[in-house]
Amino acid sequence: MIINGPNLNLLGVREPGIYGSGSFESYLPQLRARYADVELDYYQSNIEGELIDKLQEVGFTFDGIVLNAGAYTHTSVALLDCIRSLKCPVVEVHISNVHQREEFRHHSMISAGCKGVICGFGLDSYRLAIEGLIQNS
Repeated sequence: MIINGPNLNLLGVREPGIYGSGSFESYLPQLRARYADVELDYYQSNIEGELIDKLQEVGFTFDGIVLNAGAYTHTSVALLDCIRSLKCPVVEVHISNVHQREEFRHHSMISAGCKGVICGFGLDSYRLAIEGLIQNS
C-alpha cells in the first residue's frame, strides 16, 4: 500500500522545482508495470485522522506500507503511535531531500516507528521503498 499525505495530491502543480512536474497518478502506472507481480494499492488524504484510519485498516493484512506523510512527518505523534502498532513494516518516503530544506523539516516524528527512510530521489523514492520492502520481506 502506498499512502500519501497532505498536499501530495498537488504533485506536478505544487512547487515543481522541489517536487518535479509529474503527478503521482501519472507515476503510479509505471510502478504497477514494473512490479506486475505485486499488488500496489494507493491512497491519499489531506486529513491526519483519515491517514491513521487507512494505516490501521491495512497495517495488519498488507505486506508493507510506503508512507509519505508530507508535513505530518514533522508534527504527528499520532502517526508514530499508529505505525508502531501495525504488524507490517512501514517505509517513510520523501520526494525531496528534507535535510536540504528548512530546519523544521530535518526532524521526523515518524522515523522511529519505520523500517527505513528514503528521501531525495524524486518520485523514484517510492520505487526504492518498494524494493526495500520486497528485499526485506
